[in-house]
Amino acid sequence: MDPSGVPAPARRGDLQQAPPATPVSHGAVGAGTVLPPPRPAGDLFEGAAWTMVSGLADTVALSTAVLAACRLAGDATPSTTAVGLLVILVAGTVLRMGARGMYGARPARMPLSDQLVLVFSSVGGAALLALAAASISGAARVDVLTVAWGWLAAVLALTAGRAVLWLARRHARRRGRSGKRTIIVGAGEIGTQLAERLIDAPELGLIPIGFVDGNPLPAHRLESLPPLLGPPDRLDQLVVGSGAEHVIFAFTREPDSVVLPLLRRCQRLGIEVSVVPRLFENVNERQWVEHVGGLPLVELRQTDPHGWQFHAKHTFDRLIAAVLIVALAPILVLLAIGVRASSPGPILFRQRRIGRDGTEFDILKFRSMRVAPKETDRVFRAKVARAGTAPGGVEGLDRRTAFGAFIRRTSLDELPQLFNVLMGHMSLVGPRPERPEFVEMFGETLNRYDDRHLVKSGITGWAQVHGLRGQTSLAERVEWDNWYIQNWSLWLDLKILLLTPIAVLRAPAEPQAPDPTEPRDAEPEPATLEARWKAS
Repeated sequence: MDPSGVPAPARRGDLQQAPPATPVSHGAVGAGTVLPPPRPAGDLFEGAAWTMVSGLADTVALSTAVLAACRLAGDATPSTTAVGLLVILVAGTVLRMGARGMYGARPARMPLSDQLVLVFSSVGGAALLALAAASISGAARVDVLTVAWGWLAAVLALTAGRAVLWLARRHARRRGRSGKRTIIVGAGEIGTQLAERLIDAPELGLIPIGFVDGNPLPAHRLESLPPLLGPPDRLDQLVVGSGAEHVIFAFTREPDSVVLPLLRRCQRLGIEVSVVPRLFENVNERQWVEHVGGLPLVELRQTDPHGWQFHAKHTFDRLIAAVLIVALAPILVLLAIGVRASSPGPILFRQRRIGRDGTEFDILKFRSMRVAPKETDRVFRAKVARAGTAPGGVEGLDRRTAFGAFIRRTSLDELPQLFNVLMGHMSLVGPRPERPEFVEMFGETLNRYDDRHLVKSGITGWAQVHGLRGQTSLAERVEWDNWYIQNWSLWLDLKILLLTPIAVLRAPAEPQAPDPTEPRDAEPEPATLEARWKAS
């Protein structure tokens, strides 16, 4: 319970233990159904309130930037022309940000980094407009200088303002003070997966309160998830009765002739609607929509790993790796000395991995464990197959040295992979490479696992900056890595590189693995790898 008396949002697995909500009327939602408590009044981060707060915050930030620009340009009393140019800068920035949806629902779920990119481009476009006006009007040099200072001050002020709003909204949503009550139409595999992720990520601001489906998954599959509210033909009643503000259409077994009228009814009620598209695994940010009469035609533009963009990426990787090796040479030497002093054995740990197009290479790391035979490898592979987790972390006996535990916790043991990048085996950013025996295992049992070999492996990746490091869900890691490949861009690589230090600092301590040689309770061993995955 939050100090303010507002219950915190429930997490997956304990949703059924949420505090009792206000009873809903019988007939609006299933009898006995318990819904999460309504969103507190005065939520400043949703709907019209968000538009007002964000618009006011941006206006205050830009006004502050205008005053700062005048002082920095040395204009205690700026000329009329300078004031006019600054007004163009402010008005142009607000209009451009409004045109890009920065005052609507989208930025309420947009990452801060993406918002800052839009801020930078909006201020830049408005500054160019002001400079064009200055050129046409024949403004003096000091007025142009004022616009330049105004651009810099506006970028800094808006960045600070948006960061404060983002942090405040994130805090409010995690405490249950903000967010939109959301109904998911479709209680199948995709709908339940979506609900789990929304529960695990309250900062997105969509609070799942229940499913609507006439043919859901079996009851035991929905035990730890929001309740089933009713069939699709009562969706409008369920929306009104539950106080839902957002409806997501996931996959259902209902035909489109049933689903489309439901979607339109939600829109007529003024409810926000989202749709999980068919063929969603092939949808990326490069898609292009054109209309043939009244029919939208979506062209799916895929990433070309052999195109010139990836050649530029690999050239960039090698240059950055070379610079980092030179810059970090003293640290690399100190780490090598620490490894040598920690225990007998080689300084570098080498392991065979699979990279782009199935090519094998030796990955390099600073050795963090005492040297020992690999008699537990077979046992660990069977354990991974049963659990459905990615290999990594401490496997088998915990042989970490004190120094090794430190460099693993801080990811300093990964620094020698800069040499892998320099030699062309790896990239700075990409899916993490895996051992040949695991590649063969996962390729047989996981859909689209082998897609990761379309690009070079990376030191860091999209899955890693989202917390999927070590022995975490393999299926989720594959999903994040494939999303990266489909949506790759140089900006995305830069974004991942900037997020990597934050991910390292936030990573939990590496757990100690149980000794696989210790006796365990007897359990039947599935005969095939497929059976193992299904049993997990």
